[in-house]
Amino acid sequence: QVQLAESGGGLVQAGGSLRLSCAAAGRTFSDWHMGWFRQAPGKEREFVAHIIWNGGSTYYADSVKGRFTISRDNAKNTVYLQMNSLKPEDTAVYYCAARNRFKYSGYYYYTSAYEYWGQGTQVTVSS
Repeated sequence: QVQLAESGGGLVQAGGSLRLSCAAAGRTFSDWHMGWFRQAPGKEREFVAHIIWNGGSTYYADSVKGRFTISRDNAKNTVYLQMNSLKPEDTAVYYCAARNRFKYSGYYYYTSAYEYWGQGTQVTVSS
């Protein structure tokens, strides 16, 4: 069992920045690849970013590439999402999720590839 808790969301003007955090508790954090997803009202949950267990590789959705950076600190059991140059279309609830690095569960950009999810944190970008 892994418990995930996101924080750091809020209201920001377009062009601003936010840093989201996701704290994990339970099983060994380095056993898990981590992802960030988001869901806007009336839309499906979509992939944002992914980082492998040791931080050695990262992947991004085209819509956030060059603006968002995913990172992790295994000593602190935390994954981060630094969001810069925010746009109104980035407004959504942001979720972190964990997938077991010892078990193939599908491509990292599918929600079905992840075993555990946090409750989400709201990010609102005003124009």
